[in-house]
Amino acid sequence: MLRKKIPQLFLGLLLINFIVLLWPAPRCHAQGAEQAEGPAPAAPDTGNNDFNYLLEGRPDPFKPFIEPEVATKVDPNEIIEEEVELTGMQLFEPGQLALVAVMFAGEKKIAMVEDVTGKGYVIHEGVLIGRHGVVSEIREDQVIVTETARTRAGNEIVTTVVMRLKKEGDK
Repeated sequence: MLRKKIPQLFLGLLLINFIVLLWPAPRCHAQGAEQAEGPAPAAPDTGNNDFNYLLEGRPDPFKPFIEPEVATKVDPNEIIEEEVELTGMQLFEPGQLALVAVMFAGEKKIAMVEDVTGKGYVIHEGVLIGRHGVVSEIREDQVIVTETARTRAGNEIVTTVVMRLKKEGDK
């Protein structure tokens, strides 16, 4: 019995929805009064249709809430990196190299260093090492590298790095 009533209920609900959708919408009282009186009078024309936003006591709507760091704020003590192609020993910073041997041949002083992979390189005084370094002196048990960097303000920062020859038993 219930099965016979379900299609009838469904058709009844469908008919009610159809009637509600097609029924004309009631008009508001204000709309009816407007039709009776005619169109509303237009606002006086000032000739200027631009909208002016007064900022007095209000935040600027186009200014972001969080200000990004301004690119013009530069640190005068920042080291300037020159756009130079690095070759040879300039590819290694002094801290990446280990001093393995020092040799004196008359006036000529030669040192041998190796990188972390164990590959050896021969250096002498005046060789460029790293971005800013120059081998300034080779002694019996150490190599002195002088690094000179320029800051944005034009100041020179000079740093001395000493590479020591490890003796037997040193780690």
